Amino acid sequence: MSEKTASVHWEGSGKKGLGQISTETGALQGYPYGFASRFEDDRKGTNPEEILAAAHAACFTMAFSFACDKAGFATGSLDTQASVRLVPEGDAFVIDRIALTLKASVPGIDEARFQEIAASAKRDCPLSKALASVAEISLQATLDNAGA
Repeated sequence: MSEKTASVHWEGSGKKGLGQISTETGALQGYPYGFASRFEDDRKGTNPEEILAAAHAACFTMAFSFACDKAGFATGSLDTQASVRLVPEGDAFVIDRIALTLKASVPGIDEARFQEIAASAKRDCPLSKALASVAEISLQATLDNAGA
């Protein structure tokens, strides 16, 4: 069993307020976020969608590596990007899409097996399961063994 924690301290109203996000490990320690970093182009803070994207990319990448290990393939380098889209829905907002993009070096694997393992990792990673209410979670997986 594993349980991780994060905390937020917020002061002020919705649009004018500011928050600070901290994680148990200290990876984020009082890191700022607010309306401008979430809905405008303020790059001085983070936002929940960016943090969710980082978490999903990290979880999927580990799930893919473990799935390759189990199938007898050692992974070389893995680069994953996740893009989380937040859209208006009525008077609120909803995350309607997460797009995962994987570029991987997996020596000795063929394209069909690579795509099969990538799809299963997307389906089986704990964050994909937790995010099952998101209407679309896509994956574009590219095998790049040129350097292997």
